[in-house]
Amino acid sequence: MTLPLVVGVDGSDASLLAVDWAADEAARGDRPLRLVYASLWERYEGAVPSTGRERPSERVPAEHIVASAAERAALRRPDVQVTTGIVPADPVDALLREGNNAFALVTGERGRGELKGLLLGSVSLGVAARAHCPVIVVRGDETGLVGLHEQILFGAGDPATGAQAVRFALREAEERGCALDAVRAWRRTTLAENPAHEHEERAAARLDELLGEAVAEHPGVRVRRTTVEGPAPRILVDRSATADLLVVGARHRHGHFGLQLGRVGHTLLHHAHCPVAVVPQMA
Repeated sequence: MTLPLVVGVDGSDASLLAVDWAADEAARGDRPLRLVYASLWERYEGAVPSTGRERPSERVPAEHIVASAAERAALRRPDVQVTTGIVPADPVDALLREGNNAFALVTGERGRGELKGLLLGSVSLGVAARAHCPVIVVRGDETGLVGLHEQILFGAGDPATGAQAVRFALREAEERGCALDAVRAWRRTTLAENPAHEHEERAAARLDELLGEAVAEHPGVRVRRTTVEGPAPRILVDRSATADLLVVGARHRHGHFGLQLGRVGHTLLHHAHCPVAVVPQMA
């Protein structure tokens, strides 16, 4: 059974962009697409006293939202199988449950009703921080959204948190027929530390260790290995301007919520110039 790409939809412009991106992604990987609308409207409607006049349930606009999103996906990619779901639950909790049977979860950067000034919506951040499957937050400029850069950017962190992420990145590059730009940042905290070349050599060794056998499993992918001195968040944000997807790993700790995203992950989700995939490494 091929696991679907699950997209959170709410009728916002950001969620429609996520539907477009996910439809293309599903077509590339020959995966089904599932569109999910979630809200706690049943709880709220039950708490509102009756006034004697019937109020239309939120389920009616919800059905319109998912039907419109499904039609949009079908028009964009007629070859992709599309299913829909309407769930009376908190959006983050609903998507996390859907993620237990998904190849990946896809969200827009902001949801309906959230302030335009927000860099990232609460649902997107909550799902990315807690999901057990990869989460892609669709954001960035049009060139990256439609894949014209022909490059996947992989932010190589600790080998203990990146084994699944590097395989995800290589699979993406292979499906798209593009290059993988694997980047590891390094820094010296003081000038009195070891010479710069020693730090760079250690960074290169860590990068080789992380790529390791995964590269051999995808021999057709062109891989560029780069080590750069400087803060990882700034370096990856800058390089994301020429990427179609930025992939980073994160550690998912059993029994804890909201702890898998570090400073790098938070920065990229808020500021990257292209869609960001957060791939959890179970610990």
